[in-house]
Amino acid sequence: MFAPTVKEIEKTAPAFAELTDLAAERLGGKVLYATDDFFAEKENLIKPGRGIFIADKYTDRGKWMDGWESRRKRTPGHDWCVVQLATAGKIRGFDIDTHFFLGNHPPHASIEAAYLDPKTQVTDWENAAVNWVEILPKSPLDPGSQNFYACTSETVFTHLRLHIYPDGGVARLKVFGEVHKNWDEVEPGQPVDLAAAANGALAIQCNDMFFSAMSNLLMPGRGVNMGDGWETKRNRTPGNRDWVIVRLARPGQIRKILVDTCHFKGNYPDRCSIEGCLSDSDETVLQGRVEWLELLPEQKLSADFEHFFESQINPHQQISHIRLNIFPDGGISRLRLWS
Repeated sequence: MFAPTVKEIEKTAPAFAELTDLAAERLGGKVLYATDDFFAEKENLIKPGRGIFIADKYTDRGKWMDGWESRRKRTPGHDWCVVQLATAGKIRGFDIDTHFFLGNHPPHASIEAAYLDPKTQVTDWENAAVNWVEILPKSPLDPGSQNFYACTSETVFTHLRLHIYPDGGVARLKVFGEVHKNWDEVEPGQPVDLAAAANGALAIQCNDMFFSAMSNLLMPGRGVNMGDGWETKRNRTPGNRDWVIVRLARPGQIRKILVDTCHFKGNYPDRCSIEGCLSDSDETVLQGRVEWLELLPEQKLSADFEHFFESQINPHQQISHIRLNIFPDGGISRLRLWS
């Protein structure tokens, strides 16, 4: 099979695409059900990236595609699937990405959402009594394109139902929003990673992420490869410092820090330091109208190693944002800040 020749549509990502992808598999999202995934498995919908195309790869059911693809529907109705978000949250927008689906994309899609108690178990999604609320009406999809749509609902949701009309393939579904965590359920004194995306932390700015995104720093687990971290380009400026700013899941005092250079062997930073500030506004921080205090003095780093710091942390009051500095450049896989 020849590679697609139709030019894919380039679109500028809206501001909400900088928020956390609440549906991401790597964060804990799951695709629980699909009416049909004959050609390509429903689980592909929430994998990282935009999907790939391998021209001569086939399965016993047809062309291999990196997405969710149903068969050509010959009966009334349409296909849909159910996605469990990694964490409850308020949804600000979607990317229904039809990357490489050019002659087989759905012309339209819509999305419903619901909040289900964590104890709820559904075994029959076709007949389940779920209070679905439409948060994206039936909307057109372009082929081979990121299809961005905003969401204006202020309700907290845990599950989505993506409808495609009538059938076809979607490479990825990204659900951008704000994590909603019930802090009343956290036991007093229980260590909490305030830099975890699953708890509501967000990387809001950096000076460079040439090779990989700053948001990777806050993902669960250890990095799966060198691309699963934050890596800056090689900087030839003497005394260079690269940095990233993270809004913590909530203000707190940091008791323990982990800086993980997993997979970074010939390109890890030589040193790092961390500063903190207290602000009720990201804008104030981004505009530089805060006082940064040294939280962790400069520390020597090693290749492919988990660096834990406790006694090295300076005494401090509550902080809401941190700035991780690396000297002179390089890659960090994960950052943990326990309160």
